[in-house]
Amino acid sequence: MTKKYSLFLMAASLVVLTACETVKQPAPVEDRSMPLPVAPAKPAPEEPKDKDGYYTVHKGDTLIRIAFDRGLNYRDLAAWNNLTNPDDIKVDQVLRLTQPEGVQVAAVPTPPQIEKTPPPPRKSTPKGEKRPYSDTAVADLQKTDERGEKPAVVASLAPAPAPAVAPPAAVSAEDRDLSWTWPSDGRVVAQFDEGKNKGIDIAGRAGQQVLAAERGKVMYAGSGIRGYGNLVIVKHSNSLLSAYAHNRSILVKEGQEVRRGQAIAEMGDSDTDTVKLHFEIRQQGKPVDPSKFLPNR
Repeated sequence: MTKKYSLFLMAASLVVLTACETVKQPAPVEDRSMPLPVAPAKPAPEEPKDKDGYYTVHKGDTLIRIAFDRGLNYRDLAAWNNLTNPDDIKVDQVLRLTQPEGVQVAAVPTPPQIEKTPPPPRKSTPKGEKRPYSDTAVADLQKTDERGEKPAVVASLAPAPAPAVAPPAAVSAEDRDLSWTWPSDGRVVAQFDEGKNKGIDIAGRAGQQVLAAERGKVMYAGSGIRGYGNLVIVKHSNSLLSAYAHNRSILVKEGQEVRRGQAIAEMGDSDTDTVKLHFEIRQQGKPVDPSKFLPNR
């Protein structure tokens, strides 16, 4: 009995020792030397590209600005896209920039030419041989011969005036018939600089008259384009328009025909910090240097 009890105690001791060794074994360590797999990043969505004749609306766009930048009438643009409210456009909306078939839009008519009153008849004078202008001819004109008669008549007592600045060679025949004048008196304080200044700035006083630089039809009159204040846009042909910005007040309405030199606004400082006229000429919607069109002064 004693021998069996001793064997039992020895077996129990072995079980206890084995259990202790099992408890003392360290926990397995996770190997983190290998990086965990990472899901591939999704590529950024590509910016939508405009097809020819279409434009995708971006944040901050207005229909008036889209039309202005492309030399279009915003009312035509609204009609081509079945927009009952020109202000109701949405980001990512695709707009048609050309006239679809079946949609009739009135073209901008060319204002009729003002008939010039014929000059009154001149009194007849004795005809003489005309000589070209020169200093010698002028000196001869001041002399008389022995018979007290004037010699040959000088064709002109002064050189012919320099011709007005012709528009750039790239314009159409229709555009070449246009005759531009300065939109206001005043000093040019900022010249055209593509990318920085899309036109010229003319200093003046508040209320000073702003004149149409050429005949045409008022395409826009309002303050719907940020950065331009009270703005007038005049369409002169199918490719050329002029813009007059920062006015104090506007004197014309959309659709009105204006003649060259007609007062269309009063100079001011709307949406700018000084009184001035910002004047642009755009060809197919692209700003061009007004000095290539305006006469020297």
